[in-house]
Amino acid sequence: MSRLELSLAVCDYDRCRAVLDGRVAVDGCRIIPTAIEPEEAFHRAFKFQEFDVTELSLSSLTMLTSRGESPYVAIPAYVSRLFRHSGIYIRTDRGIDRPEDLKGRVIGLPEYQITATVWIRGILEDEYGVDVRSVKWRQGGLEEAGRTERSRLDLPPDIDLKPIPSDRTLSDMLAAGEINAMISARAPSCFLKGVPNVARLFPDYRAAEQDYFRRTGIFPIMHVMGVRRSIYERHPWVAVNLLKAFMEAKAVAMYELGQIGHLFASLPWSVYERDQTVALMGEDFWSYGFAENRKVLDTFLRYHHEQGLSKRLVSAEELFAPSTHELTRI
Repeated sequence: MSRLELSLAVCDYDRCRAVLDGRVAVDGCRIIPTAIEPEEAFHRAFKFQEFDVTELSLSSLTMLTSRGESPYVAIPAYVSRLFRHSGIYIRTDRGIDRPEDLKGRVIGLPEYQITATVWIRGILEDEYGVDVRSVKWRQGGLEEAGRTERSRLDLPPDIDLKPIPSDRTLSDMLAAGEINAMISARAPSCFLKGVPNVARLFPDYRAAEQDYFRRTGIFPIMHVMGVRRSIYERHPWVAVNLLKAFMEAKAVAMYELGQIGHLFASLPWSVYERDQTVALMGEDFWSYGFAENRKVLDTFLRYHHEQGLSKRLVSAEELFAPSTHELTRI
């Protein structure tokens, strides 16, 4: 029996590995996998549509969906999730002692539209009253000069976003005190090198993130999986078959995380860490699915609209293949 051949691009996460290495099959499909860094997947997907199935930035997907321009339709397999209190770096010599002290400051970011910065700005506003319009945003490369926004932006005029000089990096400018703070998914090298007066806003970010989850129940979603829209329209069955495969691959990874007889992860107390996470967040702490994550999705989509990235408030239903909104229950 012939199978539909699909190219696949996704990072080699433990929760995706069983699809990449073939232990988990996608029913009706022959998968041609490429293990790839997320930033490269996004660039090649949104700019050139190279892959049939690919990891996608939730923010870029939302922005293109709001414009009716997305070449992909998502499935609710959230292959990247991360709390983001760790991603706020400050100058300690500028009187920034609390999140509220970021109001009126000059804050750098690699891109205004990336999912991590959307979450951080939203959390700063919801939790601490730091309005996106109360900050001077400066965009540029974290470690390499000349980085620009991956996607076209059309922000409201009251949002102050400007590029940094084309020969400078955010890390250098934070080290030199030319910006007061920065937000980034990746730690800047000036912080990693221990440059004086550069620190995290939340030094004990784990405690801050755990407290945030206890109060909100939100585990931020960063990336989803997407299937090329033209393929989904010709073969609508593909969406659910892909979702089921990624759910099965995640189950494999979660089983391995819980094995104490022999460790699958190269950390001595990984099983203890897994058990502590379950105690706080529940057994299915890395949940997939549409309804199960409605609050997280709605929160992100509100942030995206409030920050000027989507002209209209996109509904969660618009992002995902309708057949994935509710799976069969027996």
